[in-house]
Amino acid sequence: MAKFTRTDFDIPSLGPAEFLSPLQKLRHEANADFVSEDQRVLFDYSLEKVKAAMESGTEPITIERSGPREHIFFQPGRTIAAVVTCGGLCPGLNDVIRGIVMTLNYGYGVRTIYGIPYGYEGFIDKYGHPILNLTPDFVSNLHTDGGSVIGSSRGPQSKKEIVDKLVELKVNLLFVIGGDGTLRGAQDIVAEVSARGLKISVIGIPKTIDNDLEYMDKSFGFETAFAEAVRAVRCAHSEARGYPNGVGLVKLMGRDSGFIAAFAALAENSVNYVLIPEVPFHLDGKNGLFKCLENRLSGRSHAVVVVAEGAGQHLMQNDPTAKDASGNAKFGDIGPFLKKQIEGHFKAIQKEINIKYIDPSYVIRSVPAGPQDAIFCLRLAQNAVHAAMAGKTNMVVGRWHGHYVNLPIDVVVVRRRKVNPQGDLWLTVLEATGQPAEFK
Repeated sequence: MAKFTRTDFDIPSLGPAEFLSPLQKLRHEANADFVSEDQRVLFDYSLEKVKAAMESGTEPITIERSGPREHIFFQPGRTIAAVVTCGGLCPGLNDVIRGIVMTLNYGYGVRTIYGIPYGYEGFIDKYGHPILNLTPDFVSNLHTDGGSVIGSSRGPQSKKEIVDKLVELKVNLLFVIGGDGTLRGAQDIVAEVSARGLKISVIGIPKTIDNDLEYMDKSFGFETAFAEAVRAVRCAHSEARGYPNGVGLVKLMGRDSGFIAAFAALAENSVNYVLIPEVPFHLDGKNGLFKCLENRLSGRSHAVVVVAEGAGQHLMQNDPTAKDASGNAKFGDIGPFLKKQIEGHFKAIQKEINIKYIDPSYVIRSVPAGPQDAIFCLRLAQNAVHAAMAGKTNMVVGRWHGHYVNLPIDVVVVRRRKVNPQGDLWLTVLEATGQPAEFK
């Protein structure tokens, strides 16, 4: 866990909140309090950390609670909002868009809400993407569809041109839905807005299907993703059992983090080998993957292998200088590579196998959110709107230790969350599969 100070979790504000929230009537009728600025959540809830802080006479590091404030910064009738989705598709994008629009409109009386088409490209006139008008009628049934109704794209765009468009549209609130690259783009927008002395709130809703953003219990879409991944693993198991020496090979999402592969393997519990980016593996040698597969097929006549897309990159001849549209290193395709290597090995030792390769990635990314994710998306959307209307900026909403919180973007993008090879999750995978701790 990175070392932080109390001030690292301060949320910037555009100014004093002077308007009474339109939610006054609802909160009064429900006899419910608003969230105050001094309501906070422990960053590190371990007893030893709390005791150490108390014994030293210092306050433990805490995070600001999300939720509606009694007073807001923006005057609802004069407020204009915009929503943009960036990066790859993910279950729940439409749910978040719908939640933002419904909360702005019915909760705060904000009537003008723009949908920026195809990610940050939509702000740039040269691409010619028409900006959408998001109304409650337009978004009412979005949650039944996968994908993003306003489209998405990868890669950075000119922060100057983006802010020029925000000024032209008279936008006060910008909701940015995306992963760490998208959130870094949001930071650039905040910097340009600040340099011009503008009062525009920029709020992130963190989206990463790989569940790899730090200091959050989970990312939206992850539960749906690994539930769909389980279906693919189940099919691979059926295929493997249906043939002599059958091998079901499934490639799942996970560039840098193997959470989907690990959770899918545990949920289905028919997987024999899980390969993730955090744990390098070797193919050859007496403890390599090939020898383990040989032993498994000799004893049980079938095997299921799950590999995350970022695993095994050290085995392929990748161009280290090649980058994708988001500026990330271009990875080799581990699925077809591994299939070819397994086939080649067994052919060399003159043992027939039947390998079935399944890559459900794009199917998983584009399905509608499941019930749990749908609820999570709505809560994130509502809290994003509450923060924006209160004049907060340069932050993301998330859930930490079961509480919805406001986190500075700086904290969230400091590094990517990864599976700990010595942690409980990975040890549970090793116990469930029976695979060795290392293939070497």
